Amino acid sequence: MLRALEVRDFVLIEDASLELASGFTALTGETGAGKSLLVDAIELLVGGRADAAFVREGAERAEIAGEFEVSKAMEAWLAERDLVGDPGSLMLRRSLDRAGRSRCFINGHAATLAQLKEAGEWLLDLHGQHAHQSLLRAAAQRELLDAHAGAEALARETAQAFRDWKRLEQVTAEASAQFAQREAERADIAERLEHLRSLAPREGEWEEVAAEHKRLQHGSSLLAGAQSSLEALAEADGAALAQLRAVANRLRSLSEHDAKLQPVVALLESAEAQAGEAVRELRHYASRVELDPDRLREVEARIEALHASARRHRVRPQELPARLAELERRLHELELAVNPQALEREVAAARARYEASAKKLSAKRATGAQALSKAVSAAMQQLAMQAGRFNVALAKLDEPSAQGAEAIEFEVASHPSLPLRPLARVASGGELSRVSLAIQLVAAKASPVATLVFDEVDAGIGGAVAQTIGRSLKRLGKERQVLCVTHLPQVAAGADTQWAVSKSAALKIRVQRLDRAARIDELARMLGGAETTARKHAAELLDER
Repeated sequence: MLRALEVRDFVLIEDASLELASGFTALTGETGAGKSLLVDAIELLVGGRADAAFVREGAERAEIAGEFEVSKAMEAWLAERDLVGDPGSLMLRRSLDRAGRSRCFINGHAATLAQLKEAGEWLLDLHGQHAHQSLLRAAAQRELLDAHAGAEALARETAQAFRDWKRLEQVTAEASAQFAQREAERADIAERLEHLRSLAPREGEWEEVAAEHKRLQHGSSLLAGAQSSLEALAEADGAALAQLRAVANRLRSLSEHDAKLQPVVALLESAEAQAGEAVRELRHYASRVELDPDRLREVEARIEALHASARRHRVRPQELPARLAELERRLHELELAVNPQALEREVAAARARYEASAKKLSAKRATGAQALSKAVSAAMQQLAMQAGRFNVALAKLDEPSAQGAEAIEFEVASHPSLPLRPLARVASGGELSRVSLAIQLVAAKASPVATLVFDEVDAGIGGAVAQTIGRSLKRLGKERQVLCVTHLPQVAAGADTQWAVSKSAALKIRVQRLDRAARIDELARMLGGAETTARKHAAELLDER
């Protein structure tokens, strides 16, 4: 949940702070007052596209900061990336300078834009005022169905299986055309692999042998240094530990006559204890220092072998294990390429993996399409399309694709007498807006994120439908935090909290939380008409919610 938002020097916003609550929050104001700028700021905060034009005229940089209440799963995500902050809380900040350079911060730690975007996917869903345009695209319809059906991971798996299958088909086609060239490459890689396999480099081995070599090489000096230090500390005449003990004893007896010496005595006693511990550790260390010339020669020979192999393969010694794995993968491909029967088996197996994955995806999509069709039809009927029908059509493709075995198309009919038609062919802008809103309300309910942002998705809608939308968003607000930019008084009246956005003569934007009296004034402005009548209607709208 988004608890607080701070926006500074963003387009026309000089400084705006919002403390947000749970439930349904409406953002209202005159046309052009800058309501959607707050949504743009939120989008930038969670990894949206940056543009130098976002920086307010006369300012050096724009800054957006947000405080979120987060789940245990989100806290685990932060812990994995060393981005932990206060328990249950997350701070995001993004700055943008006049040159278009942006910086991202998560809980005060510098973060990448990719990390900011990933965090944003955990935190909120943004449904823009032009969402109905994107819903006309086949790819957007497919992605929405997969998200609603919980099939996103399976869709990615299917796409990867398709790419693997097609890559092996390409290898097959190239194999017959480039047999001699591939056979020469296979022989060369096989020879290099034989050498690397005999060397058998291990992951992390280079660091281990380098450290052991350094220790063995300096074994004599390490032992001599430890022994001379022991002698100076504890074993020679006038050793430091004995002198320290004597001084501490002397001052301890004197401290009976002057208590001001007691802190000094305490320091000396601590130093004596620390020095004693150092002596014990040095004795333990000296007993374990290795003086093994045979082992030193073995380690040096291994280092030289690793160095020679690294030079041959043009990599660093520590990269030899990765090079070994890479060559083994390449040899496998080449052996397939010069073995048509084996290659055909690999291609058939890859196709079978794709078809099995695509079949599971088709089944999941069929179930999801049925549920989505029913849910959106019900939502359309609540939005004054009483006889409206929505259907997710799945048409089997003639040829398999990375997107699966079927084409997906959203169909709609606004009247029982009308046949289902593709969403892209809905003539009425108002109908398209309502269908889009119905889809988004259903999709939002299926979303796992805590905060949903709607930017004027009620455009093109009015009358009694607006009040239904307000009630729908209010119901949704009981499950999630909902922020909605709206120009409809019936929608705003349904909100638990309302903020008004206004623009001054100096083109500065002001954001203000409204109490009941101020809400009546704002709703009356939105209603228009005679002031007394509008105010009465506004109060009635608030009382009905």
